[in-house]
Amino acid sequence: MPFCKLNHIMCKNGFYCLIAFGGITVKELASIAAHVQASSTMAIDSLAKQMKADGIDVVGFGAGEPDFNTPDNIKEAGQKAIEDNITRYTPASGTVALKQAICDRMRLDCDLDYVPGQVVVSSGAKHCVYIALRALVDPGDEVILPAPFWVSYLELIKMVGGVPVVVTAEESAGFKMTAEQLSAAITPRTKALILNNPSNPTGMVYSREELEAIARVCVERDIYVISDEIYYGLLYDGTAFTSFAALGDDVKERTILINGVSKSYAMTGWRIGYAMADLKVAKVMSNFLSHSTGSPCAISQAASVAALTGPQDTVEAMRQAFEARRNYIVERMNSIDGVSCIKPEGAFYVMMNIEKLLGRTIHGEKINSSDDFCTAFLKHALVATVPCSGFGAPNFVRWSYATSMENIQKGMDRLEAFLQG
Repeated sequence: MPFCKLNHIMCKNGFYCLIAFGGITVKELASIAAHVQASSTMAIDSLAKQMKADGIDVVGFGAGEPDFNTPDNIKEAGQKAIEDNITRYTPASGTVALKQAICDRMRLDCDLDYVPGQVVVSSGAKHCVYIALRALVDPGDEVILPAPFWVSYLELIKMVGGVPVVVTAEESAGFKMTAEQLSAAITPRTKALILNNPSNPTGMVYSREELEAIARVCVERDIYVISDEIYYGLLYDGTAFTSFAALGDDVKERTILINGVSKSYAMTGWRIGYAMADLKVAKVMSNFLSHSTGSPCAISQAASVAALTGPQDTVEAMRQAFEARRNYIVERMNSIDGVSCIKPEGAFYVMMNIEKLLGRTIHGEKINSSDDFCTAFLKHALVATVPCSGFGAPNFVRWSYATSMENIQKGMDRLEAFLQG
């Protein structure tokens, strides 16, 4: 007999209905969509911002967003684009001017040779990862994902019907997956690997030798690599950066390189990311964009050309500021009983190990997970951090040091006081 579902409760009238639709018969939502989870980083950041708006003295370490303003030359280019009426549709995968600027910047910074036809511009690097997965993955295909991972990767894989295969990289290994771990995870269903270097949330950077070992496995086993290198401009201690696509032609043809202007140029709200790939892959990605979002914002594209072709001194100034903040937060965190961290080499995140706190009661709150810790920390110390349960690292908490030194000092003081309670 047919049944009715009223707020997920069985009813008697023989129809499948929802109160929200006034009794109209409706079908279930897509199963893929129903299993996609909200971003934990966005949730924490939104809550912290709401508390601040309510007048509460919250210190936020949640969102991965530089606290610097977009440099003036970039803003001026955006304003000029408006004045010049560059406000119409562009080609779906970006303007030729921006694609050429991307090619030139990649050649200068990463020793990579691409032509504009291999570049796909979209509304942010996250969007590029999604479009890359759309181009590569059929339902049921496996995508290897090293953990800790950025929270959106897992959901993006599921959104295209792929199967995430999580490979855990332990803190003792610098949070970096080995070639041996990768090889062991590959099956006949494996289509791709997502590699984030430098990493969000760990800030760790793969050396050239480590990347070469991983690349050999990818070529031998013939799998694609979506290499997200959005933080490549933010490295510390003189650490050298190697782009995965620079490891040889056989590697490059299997690599979809992800990058953008948001982190290095403090342009998160401008929403411009880009991908570089083999011509065939780039064409498929462009086709997908033409039927989904259409072109990225024309004004933002003009501003991004200025970012990539103009002076790069602001990038270095931000990098130096982030390095000083990293040094302070790591030293302070490792001096506080009950928590610890390893020193990240890039990006602007620190992974705080809370294993020694599990099972403890702090300010009347039982800490059984990173979620418990972050909830109690926000409630009692007014500090917003991100539980890494959604990043595949349940015993860790992510701190973003993309905030002022004053806020970092205040956050560390509050952490120390909180743990003494």
